[in-house]
Amino acid sequence: MKEELLQRKIIHVDMDAFYASVEQLDNPELRGKPVAVGGNSKRGVVSAASYEARKFGVRSAMSSVIALQNCPELIFVNSNFKRYQEVSDQIRKIFYEFTDKVEPLSLDEAYLDVTQNKKGIPSATLIAEEIRKKIKEKTGLNASAGISINKFIAKVASDINKPNGQKTVPPSEVLEFLEQLDIKKFYGVGKVTVKKMYRLGIFTGKDLKLKSEEFLNTHFGKSGRFYYHVVRGEHFSEVKSSRTRKSLAAERTFSENITSEIFMIKKLEDIAKEVEKRLKKSKVAGKTVTLKIKYSDFTLQTRSKTLAYYISNKDIIVETVKDLLFQSGMKNSVRLLGISLSNLNTDKGKPTKEKVVAVQLKFEF
Repeated sequence: MKEELLQRKIIHVDMDAFYASVEQLDNPELRGKPVAVGGNSKRGVVSAASYEARKFGVRSAMSSVIALQNCPELIFVNSNFKRYQEVSDQIRKIFYEFTDKVEPLSLDEAYLDVTQNKKGIPSATLIAEEIRKKIKEKTGLNASAGISINKFIAKVASDINKPNGQKTVPPSEVLEFLEQLDIKKFYGVGKVTVKKMYRLGIFTGKDLKLKSEEFLNTHFGKSGRFYYHVVRGEHFSEVKSSRTRKSLAAERTFSENITSEIFMIKKLEDIAKEVEKRLKKSKVAGKTVTLKIKYSDFTLQTRSKTLAYYISNKDIIVETVKDLLFQSGMKNSVRLLGISLSNLNTDKGKPTKEKVVAVQLKFEF
């Protein structure tokens, strides 16, 4: 491994059962009980589950019917993303007390590079402990953390001592840690790839390490080079505190699967408002509009349209996604809708030029 990689100190902080924990925090009567965020109807889906519920096999994306079969005492609550965002903002402020190199991955997890930190604390392990302590004091919630020389190992490590724990993989233990790691834990190894790995006799990091780069390139294409290096602790990705945005998006998972197109349009209007807000905040506009649809059987479909002009107005966004929605039939009931704008005008030094389009409201009967 390169010497500069060994000197990096990366922390991955992951909140424990975040959505469900916020609900238990705000509603004392839910504490210590199995809680699921989502809808409890026949078409409902679990968005998040408390640790008490997970003991009964309740998991996110599980049918509410199956969840109740596993745990008859399960308590369902509706999601409150505005509240989750508020708590997430409080947590991120704590991160910035220690370093400006923070890369949020979602509302409940982030990478931090604390190689050089504001507190002058030499130990990344101690920094992680302090961060978790402050999160508990400020929000009342528990966080877990992984600490190592790169983002990949830190993320894997953060899951080892959950909930409310942390795991450090120092430079001297990195290679042994990776060799013992189940191949399913490696980046990019999904259901299809893992079957291929198994057929090739690759079950652990040690098995992967025995394969030559040429062998991995032959069987896994461009990913082969990545696998060859990552199992040797050579993962070069930096903590990106400010990314150049390629797209802006918002999506909603519904507590109950929906079939009504009129209801879908109402939800898309709400999502478009959020996209507009994010576009205005970032001072950008986009030309390519993409509608994301996830069906009740978890198949995913995207439909895109590229316009001749930049847009950021919610009404224009809605009219465009409505065209995409009706361009072909729906194959099933829907559990998630999302809207993204890409092909962005990212030159913030110039005012965004957006074509003014008169939008006539269309009423669906």
